[in-house]
Amino acid sequence: MEWYEALALLVGTIMALMALGMPVALAFLAANILGAWVFMGGERGVSQLLNNGFGSITSFALVPIPLFLLMGEIFFHTGLGGRMFNAIDKLLGRLPGRLSYVTVMGGTAFATLSGSSMGSTALLGSLMVPEMTRRGYKKHMSVGPILGTGGLAIIIPPSALAVLLATLAQIDVAALLIAGIVPGLILAALYIGTIWLQTRSDPDAAPAYDVPAQTAGAKLRMVLRDVVPMVGVMVIIVVMMVAGIVTPSEAAAFGALGVLLLAAVFRCLTLEAVRKSVTGALRVTLMAYLIVFGSATFSQLLAFSGASRGLIQWATSFDLAPILMLLVMFAVLLVLGMFMEQISMMLLTVPIFFPLATTLGFDPVWFGLIMLLALEISFTTPPFGLLLFVMKGVAPPDTTMRDIYLSALPFIGCSLLLVGLLIAFPPIATWLPGL
Repeated sequence: MEWYEALALLVGTIMALMALGMPVALAFLAANILGAWVFMGGERGVSQLLNNGFGSITSFALVPIPLFLLMGEIFFHTGLGGRMFNAIDKLLGRLPGRLSYVTVMGGTAFATLSGSSMGSTALLGSLMVPEMTRRGYKKHMSVGPILGTGGLAIIIPPSALAVLLATLAQIDVAALLIAGIVPGLILAALYIGTIWLQTRSDPDAAPAYDVPAQTAGAKLRMVLRDVVPMVGVMVIIVVMMVAGIVTPSEAAAFGALGVLLLAAVFRCLTLEAVRKSVTGALRVTLMAYLIVFGSATFSQLLAFSGASRGLIQWATSFDLAPILMLLVMFAVLLVLGMFMEQISMMLLTVPIFFPLATTLGFDPVWFGLIMLLALEISFTTPPFGLLLFVMKGVAPPDTTMRDIYLSALPFIGCSLLLVGLLIAFPPIATWLPGL
């Protein structure tokens, strides 16, 4: 069988099963079993493939995923996240558009820990958009920042999605997490600058409203009580990883323990909060582990059937410049994001894109960061980006899809500008891990 026939059989089976409504992980598993039967000698090949798949999910590199997810779930269900939201809101006083800034800062913290851009968008859309609408904010000031938080959440550590990508691509988890720090700060600055420009060009887009005056002492107490402890946990684990004191797995454990202790100190650690946190983290972890299982076996089948080798030889035979091949892969991810969620996209593209990127001479950590940004941008790309429809589902009834599209565009522009900066100046991503 030619390499393109093998690739068509494997990918076509997956697409057909997904079109019939089968869950992504199960569709990959079914396609892998079929591929093993065809390419690896029937029942013996299937048995060997499953053994290899079980070996992939026992990797120590996967430990940070459930711990980071548990950290985020405790942060949300105990109310620690709500305390931080309220404190930042009061601290910003009468700053025009301050709820938009609160959404970017607080939403990024939650989405980063939860590892779910869709969950974060649904939560913030249902909580923040009605409040901002009530205070007279225009649609682009309420909807846009929420759609933008995903771009920050996916690259600023601790990002469970970055851990999963690094594991699937077999690159250094700590290096990919640390590589996202500087680009994440740049993207945050671009978002804040966008909101500032929007409020300056149209003051009525985010009307100011009276807030109780806060003394300097009250503001200091609020910062020390409600902001510093929550942000401090994330900063400490990132610094420990950068300094080489802990591995990503140990950092995730310290983070989960730190949030648990904070909840106990603030007397908001209840059995119900713990139950919801563990259940939420377990649900996403099981899905992520099924994805890893499917990806590992899919990669082996692509290699065993000759599909990955043939695809790389075909792609490089066009004699395109590496930068053009990068743009082609970026465009493929943008298109896939209109129809699939991020983990499914990683499962489908990582076994193909990373070997191709290595052949083209790209730094794997730098390429991983580019791919993470592409995954997130694709989620908000009109007309079919999935986050756009999630926002439509939770926004007030008078919010049209046109409102949502226009709100997303400035923040998509910020992310694309960051991608351009990373391509033009790769050390933005590689400098800090290189230390």
